[in-house]
Amino acid sequence: MQATAYTYDPDIRSGQVLLDDGTPVPFDAAAFDAGGLRLLRPGQRVRIETEGEGEALRITLVTLQTL
Repeated sequence: MQATAYTYDPDIRSGQVLLDDGTPVPFDAAAFDAGGLRLLRPGQRVRIETEGEGEALRITLVTLQTL
């Protein structure tokens, strides 16, 4: 699934992405670390992996979107 980086705090390695429908979804340090990234800037397109749905939706991986 693709999303857009919305916020990112490098001190705690967590933030939020915006899904394509505009829904913000938070991610934690474990999801950020799983993607192998060192930095994330708001506006970057990212690929995310999730589990659950609705209120239980949780991001398990954040990485850069590649073609």
